[in-house]
Amino acid sequence: MTSTAGVPPVSTHDTTSVKPRGRRLTGYWLILPGALWLLVFFVIPFYSLIASSLFDPAGSVLTGYEMTWHFGNYVDAFNQYKGQLWRSIWYAGVATLVCLVVGYVLAYAIAFKAGRWKNLMLVLVIAPFFTSFLLRTLSWQLILADDGWVVSFMNTTHLTDVLQLIGLVDGDRLLATPFAVIAGLTYNFLPFMVLPLYASLEKVDPRLIEAAGDLYASPIRGFFKVTFPLSMPGVVAGTLLTFIPAAGDYVNAQLLGNTNTRMIGNSIQSLFTSQGDYATAGALSVILMVIIVAAVAFYVRTAGTEELV
Repeated sequence: MTSTAGVPPVSTHDTTSVKPRGRRLTGYWLILPGALWLLVFFVIPFYSLIASSLFDPAGSVLTGYEMTWHFGNYVDAFNQYKGQLWRSIWYAGVATLVCLVVGYVLAYAIAFKAGRWKNLMLVLVIAPFFTSFLLRTLSWQLILADDGWVVSFMNTTHLTDVLQLIGLVDGDRLLATPFAVIAGLTYNFLPFMVLPLYASLEKVDPRLIEAAGDLYASPIRGFFKVTFPLSMPGVVAGTLLTFIPAAGDYVNAQLLGNTNTRMIGNSIQSLFTSQGDYATAGALSVILMVIIVAAVAFYVRTAGTEELV
């Protein structure tokens, strides 16, 4: 029998599991640039916006503003600009719906029917981004001009009568109408809808669609039972990427609309730059942000997917 007296006990602690302090801090160093970016370009501007919305409304650019926690700015701003606020939501919603219908058809064609022309069609989708947003919007003034072929065609086919019936145009002209504003929003933000839809449709296994046909599903039934549910991540992402910037846009309403089609972005831009009413402008910005966040949260929970929740 071997004696173990005097032999020091062997430690069972695994020393290899102890990482050096420098290695443990590596993850924090990696996220530091992103954290600084969010701090400088999101947290600080967001705090400044909240602070300006609570300024004393009696102040001005010349006399200065004082932080008085005046929450009445939100009530006054909403009551004064609620028409433009709901108009912005309405225009953005219609433009998003049109983008969804048109964009889904285009994305479906690129994903399943384009073949070797797929890359070229994708380039054509993003090609408008190579020019200025302002120039793209100004071009619609020429397209919808009173003496242009678009107005002539729509008057000949009586499509303007239909648009006038639903309140999108007034008379026989298209420019300086709600239709022009919505058309500009749809055109400018359509790529934001097409690209997420294409990314989702590209992942759909064609064998699943063939299986639906083998189970005697018609093409339409197979689309709504297989293709569309599988593309919901793209639908949700595309609608969010389209609706959010469209609701706050002011360029299209400024260049393609009139005084009766002003959106909330026009009022915020005017209050900040021309009138110098920082309190009302900040309050409007916060109200718009809260409405959009609430709408997005509701939409994602009701129509979203596990990939986005």
